Amino acid sequence: MHTKRLLIIVDIALSAFAVLFAYPDLNTGGFRLQNILTGLDYRVFPFILLVVLSSFLMELYSHERFVDFKVHSSRILLAMILAFLMLPSFYFFMPCLSFDRILLFKSIAIFSIMQLVWHKAYHDIAGAPGLAQRVLVLGSGPLAEKIGGVLTSTKTNYSLLGFVAMPNKPASVVQEKILGDSDALVEIAKSSNAQKLVVSLGERRGFFPLQEVLSCKFLGLEVVDATSFYEEITGKLLIENMTPSALIFSRGFRITETKKYYKRILDVSCSTLGLLLTLPVVPIIALLIKLDSKGPIFFKQIRVGEGEKTFVVFKFRTMRQDAEKNTGAVWAQKNDTRVTKLGSFLRKTRLDEIPQLFNILRGDMSFIGPRPERPEFVEELKRDIPFYSERHFVKPGLTGWAQIRYPYGASVEDALEKLRFDLFYIKNMSVLFDLYIILETVKVILFRRGSR
Repeated sequence: MHTKRLLIIVDIALSAFAVLFAYPDLNTGGFRLQNILTGLDYRVFPFILLVVLSSFLMELYSHERFVDFKVHSSRILLAMILAFLMLPSFYFFMPCLSFDRILLFKSIAIFSIMQLVWHKAYHDIAGAPGLAQRVLVLGSGPLAEKIGGVLTSTKTNYSLLGFVAMPNKPASVVQEKILGDSDALVEIAKSSNAQKLVVSLGERRGFFPLQEVLSCKFLGLEVVDATSFYEEITGKLLIENMTPSALIFSRGFRITETKKYYKRILDVSCSTLGLLLTLPVVPIIALLIKLDSKGPIFFKQIRVGEGEKTFVVFKFRTMRQDAEKNTGAVWAQKNDTRVTKLGSFLRKTRLDEIPQLFNILRGDMSFIGPRPERPEFVEELKRDIPFYSERHFVKPGLTGWAQIRYPYGASVEDALEKLRFDLFYIKNMSVLFDLYIILETVKVILFRRGSR
């Protein structure tokens, strides 16, 4: 999240510079550096908003989507085209905020060039090993191994120095990565120039190197526990190593009446807008479903909602009629043979979920929240996965943090991984987080990721 914030802040500044370069006489007698602030009038704000939004939709602020220079530059070109389409549309409804079309294109082109140079420089600098924050992991067991795996497999601003083992404890990590044991923790931290110490001990009862860890903290190292660090760099919770007390005493997980109130306003607003925008295509979809296969237009199914109360969810039918007649409730699979040709298209474009907007208006669902699951699967998952019931403290959602961060789940292992994201969302639920998820959902639909 820090990476995205920095990229966005600099892009906002660059977009303002781009307008000034394109409009040297904007409210001033000529372009001068001291006119940067006084030279901008109110018309520049929708320009900044929409060009940055275009960049966001083209995934220019996503570390994991930056593959190479050619891919990133092509995304910047697409963002420029999208901005040039969005801005005239906005100006059509708000002509008082518009710029001349030729000069508008000039501003976008200047911004895109500066953005390309800045993003390339940032990713080259951020990827340099010497600039990454140096992390030392205390522990060498399964938890430490998981933290080390996340550090090495995920593109982050951190560099793994190695592990510090506990005496007489079996090691799960590679032996070559163990720098010593906890008795020499302070010396190891000094010699390796560590900046952060991640305490990754599966069991802290008994011997804990309290004095050594405290000394590291006074030396200037940032000391964090493994579960908090895992949450920070992955955007999900490490459920297996969490205790009920961790949920009770952690910051977050407070579902207040105020939060419920703003979510209901957001739900009604988004679902009403969604129904109005999709109203013209609903009759077309209904006709195509009837022509494509036998059966009803709409599909109804029992799902588990807030407080583990069941409700009926509505979707456009995408499978053959009586698809589970002989099998009962089964997980959806990739390239599922039960899905019709039209149903496959509806699922990839998420058009099959339009009727769920009525569920949101009725109050059965929220626009953002955990995916509603079937009762048959919920009972199984509650037995196999710790804290699974906690996801039902909020309403299920049409979209959510798990839906945009993880592909469609079709097993207990997938359900566990998605629960990590669901609980992270419930812990950090806020207006800005919901708006961020909505924008990310637009990208998921545009690039057709995660459907089955």
